[in-house]
Amino acid sequence: MGFGVTELIIILLIVLVLFGAKRLKNVGSDLGAAVKGFRSSMKDEESGNIEKKESDVIEGEVTKSKESDKV
Repeated sequence: MGFGVTELIIILLIVLVLFGAKRLKNVGSDLGAAVKGFRSSMKDEESGNIEKKESDVIEGEVTKSKESDKV
């Protein structure tokens, strides 16, 4: 039991009415960028091109707040 062309058009129209064309376009472009980034990272991982960059390391120090001293 699959969806036919008519059902897909009806679903698309309902989504278009609910979200609007501009918002739907933004969601589509964001989703495309996310898929592109995922594919790129998977390709890098398979080829072994993963290198740890200095910008990937987060440095800092942990301090206690005064609220945690009261507890």
